[in-house]
Parts: sequence; structure tokens; C-alpha cells
Amino acid sequence: MKKYIILIPVFNDWQSVFKLIDNIDLQIYNEKVDILIINDASTENLDSNEKNFSKINSIKIINLIKNGGHRKAIATGLKYCQENLEYDYIIPMDGDGEDRPEELKEFFNKVEQTQPEVITAIRIKRSEGFLFKFLYSVHKIFTNLITGKLIKFGNYTCLSKSAVSKILSSGSVWLSFSGALAKIFPSYETIDSIRGIRYFGPSKMSILALILHSLRISTVFRETIFIRVVIVILIFGLLAYYYSYYFLIPSLGGWVFLFLIICLALDDNIKKLNNSHDNIKSLSGIYSR
Repeated sequence: MKKYIILIPVFNDWQSVFKLIDNIDLQIYNEKVDILIINDASTENLDSNEKNFSKINSIKIINLIKNGGHRKAIATGLKYCQENLEYDYIIPMDGDGEDRPEELKEFFNKVEQTQPEVITAIRIKRSEGFLFKFLYSVHKIFTNLITGKLIKFGNYTCLSKSAVSKILSSGSVWLSFSGALAKIFPSYETIDSIRGIRYFGPSKMSILALILHSLRISTVFRETIFIRVVIVILIFGLLAYYYSYYFLIPSLGGWVFLFLIICLALDDNIKKLNNSHDNIKSLSGIYSR
């Protein structure tokens, strides 16, 4: 029997998380599943009502001192699991319902069939409005052009123990989970995934957050990006010299882009990842069979 840890970051969205866990419980057949919630310094209190589940083995909460966003919460959770828990696979999963629990069975089946190192959930359908879908497509195309990687997955993945060790050997996961995964693993198994609808409230992924997400992924591949962007800057510089100074505008944009990459690269830090336990306030168990 394979042992899974489902890793769920949460910030002030307890209602969604426990609806998600109720739905996760319905997807378990004979797998051993533990839930580890990473409470990213929520200001809302957790409902203290007694929880009952038929298949889930246990639920624990890691309470963080400072909010660092989902990517750092996931990295902290992976590091904690590696150092303290026994497992065969870890499944990072958003807690708002947009990562559909119905697709967990696809992960479980794929593991039973091939026992891959990494499985990613490839989005084949999204639930957002037209504008966000368009901008997300632009993000994927831009990221592909600038990094050479077509990244069609997010946090919703299934990682073997060896995969977790490889991911945590690089500080890139502190900067971008999907970017680090794409850089470390040139190939991986996939399942088809439909983006679900949030259980409660509007989506927290704003256009600004999408831009930052794209920049962080790009920063993981900064060595490749520097070469490509500098070449583009030189080309536009030559065009400006021989034809028109208007070509300096995209050249200037390239320098601004490189400056942003340099600033974001400060978060690609293995020391911060290794010291992530310093941000753990407490660990509490709220359910056990």
C-alpha cells in the first residue's frame, strides 16, 4: 500500500480547505493518505469542531510565523516532510477547489501502473473568464520563448521521495515550484486536468500575480534568459543605430526585464530553503483515525 501525503497551503480559507478534504476522503480506495496543511500565517481562526472521515488517515497543520505565499509554504512543507515524515509520494494541492480532488484517482492509478518519479496535472481546460485565459496563454507563450520550456502545470503534481530530494537540493523551489520542477526534470508523466471552480469567494490570482508568476518562472532559467535577452538588446541597439532611435524602446525594455530578473533571483536561495523550519511556529494534529 502506497503512502501519500497531500500538502495543502492555506491562507484565510479554512472553509474551502475542509470542503476539499471532505471531497478528498471520497476519492481514497485503498491508499494510505495523510493530509498536511501549511497554515501560511492565517489571521482567521480555524473552526474547532470535531472532524470525522472514513478513509483519511490523519490531518496535521504546520502553523507558520510569517506569510510567504503559496510557493514558500509548499517548499517549507516539502522540507518538513523530507526531514520528519515517512511517505512514498507527496501531492501538493491548492486548497480552494481549483485543483479538483476527483483527479487524485488519476495520480493513484498512474503510480500503481508505472511508479513514476514525477506526475504533473496538465491543464486541458480552465474555468476563468476570457481575459484571464488570454493572458494566461500569453504567459505560457512568453515563458516558452524566453526559457525554452513549455510549462503547462502548476502546483498540482505527484512527487516521489527521490523527486522531493532532487527538488530540495536546489533553492529554485523557494522561487518557483513549477519552474524548479521543469528545470530539474526534463521529462515526467502527466495526467489531464480540468481547472475547477473555487468553492468559496473569487479567485486570488490577479493579473499582477500572474505577471509575477511568469517572471519567477523565467528567473529560474536566468542563465538561458540572460543570453537570449542580451542578444535581442544588441539587435535592437544596432537597428536603433542604423535606422531609428525608436528601436531603443524595446532595447530599454530588455534591460528593465533583466533588472527584474536579477532582483527576483535573490529568492533563489538554498540557505533560505534549508532554514525554512525557522518560520514554523507550531505543529498540531487535528484528526487521526
